[in-house]
Amino acid sequence: MSTVVRLPEDAAARPFSPPFNVQKIRADFPILEEMARGHHLVYLDNAATSQKPRAVIDAIVGYYEHGNANIHRGVHYLSEKATQDFESARQAVQRFLRAKQASEIIFVRSATEAINLVAQTYGRVHLGEGDEVVISAMEHHSNIVPWQLLCEQKRARLVIAPINDAGELILHEFEHLLGARTRIVAVGHVSNALGTINPLPEIIAMAHKKHIPVLVDGAQAAPHLSIDVQALDADFYAISGHKMYGPTGIGVLYGKIALLDEMPPYQGGGDMISSVTFEKTVYNKVPHKFEAGTPDMSGAVGLHAAIDYLDGIGMDNIARYEHELLAYASEELSAISGVRLIGTARQKASVLSFIIEGIHPHDVGTILDQEGIAVRTGHHCAQPVMERFGIDATARASFALYNTREEIDALVGGIQKVKEVFA
Repeated sequence: MSTVVRLPEDAAARPFSPPFNVQKIRADFPILEEMARGHHLVYLDNAATSQKPRAVIDAIVGYYEHGNANIHRGVHYLSEKATQDFESARQAVQRFLRAKQASEIIFVRSATEAINLVAQTYGRVHLGEGDEVVISAMEHHSNIVPWQLLCEQKRARLVIAPINDAGELILHEFEHLLGARTRIVAVGHVSNALGTINPLPEIIAMAHKKHIPVLVDGAQAAPHLSIDVQALDADFYAISGHKMYGPTGIGVLYGKIALLDEMPPYQGGGDMISSVTFEKTVYNKVPHKFEAGTPDMSGAVGLHAAIDYLDGIGMDNIARYEHELLAYASEELSAISGVRLIGTARQKASVLSFIIEGIHPHDVGTILDQEGIAVRTGHHCAQPVMERFGIDATARASFALYNTREEIDALVGGIQKVKEVFA
């Protein structure tokens, strides 16, 4: 089950005892030694992509130096070794997500591709004209556009569940939207723009009560929360490796085996077939049915190393530490005159979006960059969220297990400099 932590009050005044040695963790990430614009790098753009520990970098280099070969095809030593490494990574993801079996784990390029896969296989089969897909108003574009495309193809309707002024899903309105024509629900576990942790047990229970499957976009949850897809009873769950200290270009779709078995292939090519003639193709079994062509073997190896790294620290420890950081940052930024936090849900992960009165977020980000502080500015691929709050963009600081209170203090100082420039 996902760990949900309520933000404590008076974070700045309370003793702060990290559950792990943060400086030792920081030493594992070579890029944190970089200088940026003449300052020590303060990297607060983790919701976009996280940095990579030496263990992940070494695993990828080691694969290319000692084990590179195509998988599932060769009988020679390197091919067998690469196949073992690839399938071992699948088993690592199974354990990380607490899936029932490894065949429920499909390697894709990203959470975005995972969502598109479900939309164009399960969705294409089960949606007809007049049917509905329900999503929330806080979704990332990657959990909006695939469903829009599907609805256009099938003449179906995309239904939006509203959020309140804190950025929380309004559960009773969500439940009211689940009707006889609803064919699937797609919802983010954690909002990338607001940090809101959605109440998945309640959402999934409401949908399942009406026999509606649920896809969860877990890209922002996987680096921060302990995930148990069986306890959640999620039908599909999507993650991206690069958000969780792994390499880019590798992601995962978890799906219940009964659903995956009945879904048609997403792409055609090698390894997703059992036999091919010009008259007929017989498809391979799950998960290989959905993994056409040569996969990202080095990416899977790197993702395995990232999972091992996270497991070594403990996801509950990470969640507790990052929520302390978030509480401290929320309190410190709220105390700055003219700063408004966007997204004040009672249950949040480590995302802090804000605006400064009279100053465009792009200007905020540019001046912070001159201080060596990396934040994200813009709509964060969540333009409907911006519209909901009546703004065009925010500045977003997002925290990881290697960030510190001192870096938050640097952010506060940087914001004061932004205000001085525009005074």
